[in-house]
Amino acid sequence: MTGHGAKLGRKMEQAILALLTARNIEEAAKIAGVSPKTLLRWQNEPAFDKSYRKARRNAFGQGTARLQQASGAAVSSILKIMVDQHAAASTKLRAADMVLSHGAKAIEIEDMDERLSALERAAEETKNKR
Repeated sequence: MTGHGAKLGRKMEQAILALLTARNIEEAAKIAGVSPKTLLRWQNEPAFDKSYRKARRNAFGQGTARLQQASGAAVSSILKIMVDQHAAASTKLRAADMVLSHGAKAIEIEDMDERLSALERAAEETKNKR
């Protein structure tokens, strides 16, 4: 593996897949057909590490997308519990707290996103004036 942006070999790609699914390094190494020592060494190589981190982000992103798809049903469940006349007061209080805290957090995130966008626009304008 030489040069900037070099592609990983087939064994390294198999090792990344194995790392995503195996319970430990030894199992991943066996699946990939390499020794655990080799797999540990590869993890210290920048190109392998970058590809492995990208693969983990992609895998995590798929899980996050599934959670986001289910968020409407989750909110409906929380709201039903919050207004359920037969639910315990502590359960209703917890549901109400979740609605308020998650709503407030969403506003904070939107505000931070807007401030970040404004800073990025200002930085771009400053860069273009130079």
